[in-house]
Amino acid sequence: MKTQPVQKNETIEVEIIDLTHEGLGVGKVDGYPLFIENSLPGEKVKILVLKAGTKFGYGKVLERLTDSPDRVTLTDESLLRTGIAPLQHMTYEAQLLFKQKQVEKVLEKISKMPDVPVLPTVGMVNPVGYRNKAQIPVRKVAGQIETGFYRKNSHDLIPIKDFHIQDPAIDQAIVVIRDILARFNVKIYDEKGHVGNLRHIIIRRGHYSHQMMVVLVTRTGKIFKHEQITEEILKELPEVVSIIQNINPDKTNVILGKESKLLYGKDHIEDQLLGKTYQISAPSFYQVNTEQTEFMYQTAMDFAGLSKDDIIIDAYCGIGTIGLSMADRVNHVYGVEIVKEAIDDAKINAFNNSIENVTFKTGSAEKVMQKWKESGIDPTVLVVDPPRKGLTEPFIETAIEMQPERIIYISCNPATLARDLKLFASNYEVKKVQPIDLFPQTHHVESVTLLQRK
Repeated sequence: MKTQPVQKNETIEVEIIDLTHEGLGVGKVDGYPLFIENSLPGEKVKILVLKAGTKFGYGKVLERLTDSPDRVTLTDESLLRTGIAPLQHMTYEAQLLFKQKQVEKVLEKISKMPDVPVLPTVGMVNPVGYRNKAQIPVRKVAGQIETGFYRKNSHDLIPIKDFHIQDPAIDQAIVVIRDILARFNVKIYDEKGHVGNLRHIIIRRGHYSHQMMVVLVTRTGKIFKHEQITEEILKELPEVVSIIQNINPDKTNVILGKESKLLYGKDHIEDQLLGKTYQISAPSFYQVNTEQTEFMYQTAMDFAGLSKDDIIIDAYCGIGTIGLSMADRVNHVYGVEIVKEAIDDAKINAFNNSIENVTFKTGSAEKVMQKWKESGIDPTVLVVDPPRKGLTEPFIETAIEMQPERIIYISCNPATLARDLKLFASNYEVKKVQPIDLFPQTHHVESVTLLQRK
């Protein structure tokens, strides 16, 4: 039986030759790959082997013997240890190039499309403090109430005050709320015993409106002295327009439970995107980087080459942001989404923005699209923005049957994008892909792809 060339707890020197798609350095010993955090191609490092499996292992840097020209000083090591900002040790230019190469690699390997132009990744002028939403666990650490994030692959909370990638006003609000809850001796959830009450603090803040929503996720329906707590939050955080209690009684990693109570104000906040106003409720999906989302939607509209004759289907439409952004340039927009609450929000958003040439339907995209096809609706442009798992084969079959002239595919996962483009390939030509950095300092990359009917 073949044994690994390295053993757990061994100290060795290795050269980093590549990065994984998650941004871990790759070093090899006799062809055996080791994945090493906080290391960059070209660096020689002394490492401790943490794990040695049959096919690959993991190591930890003890000492860097040489530095890559792409290295920058870490803002905070906790952001690496928790996975909040796994690329913060790379220059921003190197991060953008890394993301472009990710998309190129999967198009070549999975789609077998090495000739499709992948444009340079569009980044931010200031690639920090961009997140408009935070979901932060609350735990007792050494007898103190702490907010922070879990160490990777564990449930040990590392206390963190400055998350680096979140809106600084959100970071500040989390600490303020944590201290208010401590003053009122709110019982903090203990995962092991499934006892205590407060589990998470969730905050959303409008990028333009600065309206703030606070969600306190609890294990039970009662928060002791919640009126006084609410009063203190409003006194110390004047931007707050909504305070919600969400109840999650289950022993689970899922953050939100099914039941919510409004403790103060409205059940939503409002914010703007490309000049239109949207209402955003606690559970609804809304892109966390407003500035880059505006660029992404603008790119989608430019790629689609919209005109007043166009009929658009916006599949996976969520609360309607993409379709409503396009509506005043086209004849009609049809939006479909499986989450009923999102469609309710989409209809309200259309009404609030005085947009009448839109139709929103709840249901699975392929079934609703099939019905639209039978009733004689012929889209010229199909826009898809699916979750990370990408499109289903039945959806792709229905889309091809509808024969839109152009398909705009907004993706948050290059691997599933590449897989899906392969399925479209006999009917549609992939013209170009624009990667966009919605999540600076992390390995995630969004992209907009234009497909043209053959």
